[in-house]
Amino acid sequence: MVQSTTDPIVDRAELQRRTLNSLRLATVPGQAAVAGMVAVVTLLASDLLGSDRLAGLGSAAFTLGAAITMVPLAAFMRRHGRRPGIVGALLIGCVGSAIAATGGQLRWFPLFLAGMVAFGAGQAATLQGRYVAADLAQPDQQARAIAAIVWIGALGAAFGPTLTPFEQRAADAVGLDELVGPFVFASAMFLAAAAIVFFRLRPDPLAVVGGIDRHAPRARLLRQIRTSAAVIAGSAGATLGLVAMAASQAAMVGVMTMTPPHMRDHGHADLSAFVIALHILGMYGLAPLVGRFVDRVGGVRAIQVGATVLGVGTLGTVLAGYVPVLMFAGLFFLGLGWSLGLIGGSTLLTASVPVAVRVEVQGTSDLTMSLCGALAALTSGFVKASFGFHLLANAAAFLAAGILAFAWLTAARLRGTAQAAAP
Repeated sequence: MVQSTTDPIVDRAELQRRTLNSLRLATVPGQAAVAGMVAVVTLLASDLLGSDRLAGLGSAAFTLGAAITMVPLAAFMRRHGRRPGIVGALLIGCVGSAIAATGGQLRWFPLFLAGMVAFGAGQAATLQGRYVAADLAQPDQQARAIAAIVWIGALGAAFGPTLTPFEQRAADAVGLDELVGPFVFASAMFLAAAAIVFFRLRPDPLAVVGGIDRHAPRARLLRQIRTSAAVIAGSAGATLGLVAMAASQAAMVGVMTMTPPHMRDHGHADLSAFVIALHILGMYGLAPLVGRFVDRVGGVRAIQVGATVLGVGTLGTVLAGYVPVLMFAGLFFLGLGWSLGLIGGSTLLTASVPVAVRVEVQGTSDLTMSLCGALAALTSGFVKASFGFHLLANAAAFLAAGILAFAWLTAARLRGTAQAAAP
């Protein structure tokens, strides 16, 4: 039993179960909204622009929107709690999706981009859900708590792209551009997720663990980034956790963004939504096993394995030229490698920083991760159009190799520190 700032006595174990169930219910529609959008955003941007060269701008705007939301969202939650912050971000995503749909229907690319930036706030909320799950978890169960939310996202994430054909037909039936349909449905899904969090996430888990400070400073982006960066730089584990998440995100987003246009170039546009669905299943579907694996072997070893799987996935998409079966397999392993990097990195980062600055550091780490994803999405179209998809995949494999090398160096450094501290 623990003392809460909102209730006299709170059964922490029972509240953790309720929190996880609430997050599960909200994550399914939230991830379905994001995944359904991912399946068509590059195609809609390419259609609006008439070229693949800048088609990555849609995904870049979305990931940039998630990035710029992270720090203000973390600062807001530090003052007011997880519940109002998550609800507010989901509602912004809901409005952003409607704006993006309007821009697509009106064939006005700037309005579409503006909507995608706001859409990113919904993704920021879904990403923060994994940290909410860890607030009340025991130290040796944090990876499993994070994985529980990452895993349930598989239902929504795999469900989203498979709904895309229906959403397109529904849009066409009412006189809308068929590629706009998934954005209309995404708006409704974000609204449903916000309602679930609003009504069910009570009491606020951050309040129960004493993590709310009503007098904490308001979001000042540069100051919070500097403070959090200093905390991360002072911890080898936190640094590796951040590097693993950011580089895995960049590798995954860069390849995933250009997979639908790459398959369309080879006459398999009809298969791209199913490839993305399998990819997202790899990202989320094995998360419970990934979480147990991380708790058993530790974040550093999990990151090493994740980097290896990530590299196998990226290389698999280009080793034998264009083969649809290899695209399915490669994108699945790309997603699984990302899952290992995300859960391993999130767990290692959370365990490596003090509780007093944890929320701010988590926000800054997600900011960095999203910016890396935005950069990868933005440049992916240029790389594919100018040099080909194979170079894009090889660059992602190089990133995976960099994660692996840095993880081995960090492991050696941590062993040396432990030996020096031993009596």
